[in-house]
Amino acid sequence: MGSAESIIEGVIAEDGLRLDKALADASGLSRERVKALLGEGRIALSGKPVSQASLKPAKDTPFAIRVPEAIPAEAAAQDIPLVVAYEDEHLIVVDKPAGLVVHPAAGNLDGTLVNALLHHCAGQLSGIGGVARPGIVHRIDKDTSGLLVAAKSDAAHEGLARQFADHSIVRAYRAVVGGRPIPPAGTVRGAIARSTTNRKKMALVEDGRGKHAVTHYRTLEPLSNASLVECRLETGRTHQVRVHMASIGHALLGDPVYGRASPRLRPILSALGFQRQALHAAELGFVHPVTGKSVHFISELPEDMVTLIGELRN
Repeated sequence: MGSAESIIEGVIAEDGLRLDKALADASGLSRERVKALLGEGRIALSGKPVSQASLKPAKDTPFAIRVPEAIPAEAAAQDIPLVVAYEDEHLIVVDKPAGLVVHPAAGNLDGTLVNALLHHCAGQLSGIGGVARPGIVHRIDKDTSGLLVAAKSDAAHEGLARQFADHSIVRAYRAVVGGRPIPPAGTVRGAIARSTTNRKKMALVEDGRGKHAVTHYRTLEPLSNASLVECRLETGRTHQVRVHMASIGHALLGDPVYGRASPRLRPILSALGFQRQALHAAELGFVHPVTGKSVHFISELPEDMVTLIGELRN
């Protein structure tokens, strides 16, 4: 089962309340904590997972909240090497290697990007994310490489968060997918929510249940039984690129959750020891939340993806 968790069960006390308020009133948790648990897929109404804080369930609707075990109240600074693409007194842009978890959580209590940032920035990170996630405005998966911005001041955190919320941040990924998308460029639209059958997976769901998600893709280079594609995010949802590309039949190579390589590709991945989703956050652009200047960063593909692409060109 993994980490321990407790379960809070009860019923909604009255009609007309937003779900986050109704659950906060009934459970004793804060509304912000309830919203976070909704986003993690840990809350169910009448046995069905829900994610929208704005829902207004009927009185006497049963609920269940799975609360994960507490993690340390404060992350520790650790001397972990970082590749810094940009840094000033307000924010830092890091080129994260594959394999590095962004923030501490059950199962990864240290050795994370947060631990590295606390050391590098000498503790000067925004407190808005809480003591376990100082400075963290957004995330990329552990086994995804590439660019990520963290806030050193609360003003920067608030400004960046607004841009992520209104989808004005420029984010482009490079991915190696199985097969050749037809058409070679297009847009994938589909709401994303936690899978009801596997809590570690996200899934496409009917509109209204999950979070609206849009990915624009284009083929950069056809490869042998695969393609190098660019995916530009209009929204930023958990596992968005991985779920959307898999949904059109072109899962990312090496993806252990959403993909299964074709028999022709498996020997190549095995020979290279390539065991992560072939996904790199290559481009990040935003308006600096303090100076007001537009900034734009590009990260070259990491060596493992360059090698994989080279093999697939032959």
